[in-house]
Amino acid sequence: MTEVRLKSILDNDFYKITMQNAVVKLFPNEKVKYQFINRGKHHFPAGFANELRKSVNAMAELKLTKEEKEFLRITCPYLDLPYLDFLGGYHYDPSEVKIVQTENDLEVTVEGEWYRTILWEVPLLALISELYYETNSLERETNEIVIQKTLEKANQLNELGVTFAEFGTRRRHSNQVQSLVVEALTQNNKTGRFIGSSNVHFAMKYGVKPVGTHAHEWFMFHAAEYGFKMANALSLEHWVDVYRGDLGVALSDTYTTEVFFQQFDKKFAKLFDGVRHDSGDPIEFANKTIAHYVKNGINPLFKYIIFSDGLNLEKVEEITRACKGRIGISFGIGTNLTNDVGLKPMNIVMKLIGAQSINGDWIPTVKLSDEHGKYTGDPKMIELAKEFLRIKD
Repeated sequence: MTEVRLKSILDNDFYKITMQNAVVKLFPNEKVKYQFINRGKHHFPAGFANELRKSVNAMAELKLTKEEKEFLRITCPYLDLPYLDFLGGYHYDPSEVKIVQTENDLEVTVEGEWYRTILWEVPLLALISELYYETNSLERETNEIVIQKTLEKANQLNELGVTFAEFGTRRRHSNQVQSLVVEALTQNNKTGRFIGSSNVHFAMKYGVKPVGTHAHEWFMFHAAEYGFKMANALSLEHWVDVYRGDLGVALSDTYTTEVFFQQFDKKFAKLFDGVRHDSGDPIEFANKTIAHYVKNGINPLFKYIIFSDGLNLEKVEEITRACKGRIGISFGIGTNLTNDVGLKPMNIVMKLIGAQSINGDWIPTVKLSDEHGKYTGDPKMIELAKEFLRIKD
């Protein structure tokens, strides 16, 4: 079996880098746990855990190169220089990752200091996805077909007149397919509507902008640390404290959009450039967002929404028709770009499941998105969050 290995320590989503910078600065002593969630109930063949362990162990050899550090320094001036020095000395510690296979079921957990373990989630999912297709001997379409499909999608997006980024690291078919996709999008970007990639390594490799701000775990941790009612406001406040106006897109659905907009007041609405949609009906979300800006005396055309929830071209077209001329829009397209290869994409995630309190107890973390099927975390804590935040099914 060929060992699946990442090519760079920057083969990760950009929001992991931006969050790690903030964690190093604000929460250097906190410990957390992550857990792999097999939403698609995929069956893993015998020996899968051993192959995954080999790939995880190999990640300890990855180091930030001088060229990569310089790329981050020049491209991302809002990242603290001490953080870049820290990242220059960082290496993955495979002992933080526990992998257990019971027949066809796979368990993967990560535990340790948040500032260290935060980088594991995305590459682990990418490795699991790539290994799944390899160990099951599932053959994908040829490179030529992958490139052709990518260019056809890019042409259709250009015709719609929308900007878009590639967001597909975590559930990509493979490192090679993502590379083919980003290269094709970059080389045929005459209109400039392809604005970048969430993958820092490929953004650097192909000379595009790394795209991303923060993820659900930022808000989930704040809920465990400060309580559900303070989670959104303090998450946003701390983000502004670190980035001072840069990286101004707020994720809206960790504890439902309804609760988010109760705390996304005029101050935050003006400070942040826009919001990201990641669950629930996108057009309903757009209408709520526009109404919220208008209510606070803000012209929605000066703000924007990044849509990133399971997008395909049909969804993009529908959203564009509904939002055109009403609010700025952009799209982060993931699996439909990096895993449209003639095989069924995996449905897998990895979520923060706990944060350690001062006395050493573990506080469960939960996510209550705008789709009940995407609720994650301890059932008792989910009910507690719903009670505190007055969320009704």
